[in-house]
Amino acid sequence: MPTTAPVAPVAAVAPPADGRRLLRPVGLLVALALLVVVVLLSIGVGARTIALGTVLDALRDGSGGDDATVVRTLRVPRTVLGLVVGAALGAAGVLMQGLTRNPVADPGVLGLSAGAALAAVLGFRVGLDAPWQTAVLAVVGAAVAGAVVYVLGTRGRASATPASLALAGVAMSFLLLGLVRAVVLLDASTLDQYRFWEVGALAGRDLDLLAGAAPLLVAGGLLAVAVVRPLDLLALGDDVARGLGAHVARTRLLTALATVLLVGSATALCGPVVFVGLVVPHVARAFTGPDTRWVLAWSVVLGPLLLLASDVLGRVVDRPGELQVGVVTALVGAPVLVLLVRRTRLPSL
Repeated sequence: MPTTAPVAPVAAVAPPADGRRLLRPVGLLVALALLVVVVLLSIGVGARTIALGTVLDALRDGSGGDDATVVRTLRVPRTVLGLVVGAALGAAGVLMQGLTRNPVADPGVLGLSAGAALAAVLGFRVGLDAPWQTAVLAVVGAAVAGAVVYVLGTRGRASATPASLALAGVAMSFLLLGLVRAVVLLDASTLDQYRFWEVGALAGRDLDLLAGAAPLLVAGGLLAVAVVRPLDLLALGDDVARGLGAHVARTRLLTALATVLLVGSATALCGPVVFVGLVVPHVARAFTGPDTRWVLAWSVVLGPLLLLASDVLGRVVDRPGELQVGVVTALVGAPVLVLLVRRTRLPSL
């Protein structure tokens, strides 16, 4: 996705004050500690709560009877997927907001997740349902949806403002998810494969899917690390970035590629989970300032922290049933989106 006009830069946070330099690493360690706590809760909490000692025994040597079986076969894969998907969506949000200079950029808001879901469902429909095939199709779908949203958001008098892109992305998401429902309603077997994707979920998945998506996730992660410094330079404007040695076109291309790899792979794993990529980078910037390297590092930790905490919350609010994680993240993220739109000076559409 090409860059947008430099309106409402996402780095519009005051530069770090004295002490912020210490807060960055110390706060990141605190976030990591909280993530460890949430991981243990994710493994121990469900329709029935399993004692911490039993969880640790099950992880260490497999003892613990039925509870150990639940831990190893159901909750550990679910937690691992939450860690990976949360980190991927958090990183993708940072990249999208930096690339588009759009504070409301998010894989869900801008239609990438819906595009990935539609491509994967069409693959199910024609028999392309191996884990690696699902991941590749989801990446392609995310790329196509992102390109279409950008074109729609830049038509007319306005450039690609946050409002125009968000509006185009929401409209595209509704259209694509409507097509998804049309496909699954016409084919019972496709509906069975898609049900967990209805709102985005971590439940009922195994690690075979992760193995299929792992190469694309690794490639997206490596690209994200490679472009993080040039993205900081692009925030200063194209001319300044070139003067400082950044290759502007290549940076945009690699950033877009990293984004679609991360979003497509994450969607292939657990469906279209929205708002994680929107909320997490803004929380990170509140502690780190606009330095993209630190924002990315924090987001890779805060993403799974938010996703797993939402998953745990969804399990306990309606026992013995549960709310899928996509519902909980939507309840958290929708007010944040409204707040960001209200606080951002947006040109008329």
